[in-house]
Amino acid sequence: MYIYADNAATTKMSRAAIEKMTPYLAECYGNPSALYSLGQRAKDALEESRETVARLIGAEPREIVFTSGGSESDNQAIRSAAEAGAKKGKRHIVSDAIEHHAVLHTLKRLEREGFEVTLVPVTPEGIVEPDVVRAAIREDTCLVTVMTANNEIGTIQPVKEIGKICRARGVLFHTDAVQAVGHIPLSVGELGVDLLSASAHKFHGPKGVGFLYAKRGTPLANLIEGGAQERGRRAGTENVAGIVAMAAALEEAVAGIERNAKRLIPLRDRLIAGLSKIPHGALNGDPVRRLPSNVNFCFEGIEGESLLLLLDDRGIAASSGSACTSGSLDPSHVLLAIGRPHGVAHGSLRLSLGEDATEEQIDYMIEATSDVVSYLRGFSPVWHDLADRKAEFVL
Repeated sequence: MYIYADNAATTKMSRAAIEKMTPYLAECYGNPSALYSLGQRAKDALEESRETVARLIGAEPREIVFTSGGSESDNQAIRSAAEAGAKKGKRHIVSDAIEHHAVLHTLKRLEREGFEVTLVPVTPEGIVEPDVVRAAIREDTCLVTVMTANNEIGTIQPVKEIGKICRARGVLFHTDAVQAVGHIPLSVGELGVDLLSASAHKFHGPKGVGFLYAKRGTPLANLIEGGAQERGRRAGTENVAGIVAMAAALEEAVAGIERNAKRLIPLRDRLIAGLSKIPHGALNGDPVRRLPSNVNFCFEGIEGESLLLLLDDRGIAASSGSACTSGSLDPSHVLLAIGRPHGVAHGSLRLSLGEDATEEQIDYMIEATSDVVSYLRGFSPVWHDLADRKAEFVL
């Protein structure tokens, strides 16, 4: 049995997306900026896709900018808000400690450029509390950026409530919705956001394409200079094939949100219940306010890397956190932020389910994880110290 349980890292392209994409690779391959008919056919497909994406998130087509993915969208949103704020003498930004590195690293760079950043703490369940954000906003705050759902522990943030606070204070609000778009109901109007980032490969579209929603009137600065594509907001010939595939994938994903959640949540909870029986392990993130597909655990006395390799031998593709930091030896900043000690954070496991998950697969993952954890603990000096009471258990 082979189980792909790393859908938070990337998803398999849907058949609808592939079928939509193919003609724009082999037949309608024109440059959408060209005036001849082949180019104009590509232009029509581009604008039709823009209308589709806008409709599915409750936006206007002119508010959608096509990008290379979530990281670029995050960078453009944050740097645009910072640049606009600086012109008004506002150089303070509020975010939180569990954001994706596309956000955190951009904020670090802005700090080097003279901006001040406040990272508010989260609860032990990984929730950003609106009152904490309210207290952090100052007269010189130009931006608040809080993700819709966490990529590692799956917690869904109270973005709507934070959006109300930002509107009342006249502060731009950005949300990294890369893990949320296509998986939970989402409307930019209801959320009250000015800027929103998304990436196609998280909802069964292709890699290398995404979009940035920028509310009409929100200032947007270029990251990439060159031509006048995307109304002059993002230079470079548009990835028409990727964009039309993204629109098709998003339409299919949004149509299936309710059905998929109804099916996945019981499977997710079955997996959580089974893994909870492993001694000295703990669920990371809120047990209810989390993505339908996300399960994240820490197991004391083991290393996550060994756990992943042995699970792979058992036919299970999983991760220990963000795919963007898989080469790092440091423990997850998200797990540290919710209070997990370094040693415990190293023994983490993220299983993110696909829509085709089955009870048989869930039970196999529970059995395999339990076996591998027991095996690793059998020769772990850390575990033996804990078992012999030479050290204290945390979990």
